[in-house]
Amino acid sequence: MSDMKFTGSKQYVASPELMSAVDVARALEKPLLIKGEPGTGKTMLAEAISEAFDMKLYIWNIKSTTKAQDGLYVYDTIQRLYDSQFGEEGVDDIKRYIKLGKLGEAFKEEEQVILLIDEIDKADLEFPNDLLWELDKMEFYIHETKETIKAKTRPIVIITSNAEKELPDAFLRRCIFHYISFPDKAEMDEIVRVHFNDIDENLLKHAMDTFYWIRDIKEVRKKPSTSEFIDWLNTLVLGGIDPETIRKNLPYLGVLIKKDEDLEIVKKRSTY
Repeated sequence: MSDMKFTGSKQYVASPELMSAVDVARALEKPLLIKGEPGTGKTMLAEAISEAFDMKLYIWNIKSTTKAQDGLYVYDTIQRLYDSQFGEEGVDDIKRYIKLGKLGEAFKEEEQVILLIDEIDKADLEFPNDLLWELDKMEFYIHETKETIKAKTRPIVIITSNAEKELPDAFLRRCIFHYISFPDKAEMDEIVRVHFNDIDENLLKHAMDTFYWIRDIKEVRKKPSTSEFIDWLNTLVLGGIDPETIRKNLPYLGVLIKKDEDLEIVKKRSTY
């Protein structure tokens, strides 16, 4: 492993605890499982590590229909059948019809890469367990070609979860775990400075106070995220909004709030 420590990147502010978790996962060669509410920068972490260490990034976006096999390889039997019907050369070469998934591509790289398995909790409950061998041994077997694909250099594996489902204990035991807490005002201020070279301090103060006031309303079901706050700030700047009117008028509230019932709750609270 490189002696370099992870210290975030130009576009990503990481807490000391998160930086330490990244370094521990690298040292122990274990996947780093990142949890946290949506919009706290879980996916961006892999991009930041890729930038910090100048490593290629492979992203495997998980959906409800995703199977573990999809990340390893796919045997395109349909294309092979199609080619055989039209007399294409090389039909007997099965390797031509084996397409590697994101894990397979990462394993084939000569140099160390970053592998992001994004939103693993979207898949079914068996999905994490189906990857135990591959993540432990960093290899898998292609039955059609009787070939074993083994990682030449163990990738840095980052796994994100929105905690929509509980992950199996056997899977959790193999991971280093870190929960990204929602940033407090001081941390948010630091994040804002990364995205804005120059921002009106009065605007930032009133916007931030309003943002955290909204997040503190217990009845709001979908709390606005960090990324939505950055978008809102940008909208306020572009709209030339008077900072003193932000709390009273709640301009461009739809940038922050995405549910009808939450909009009504916030608007009612603002009139108290």
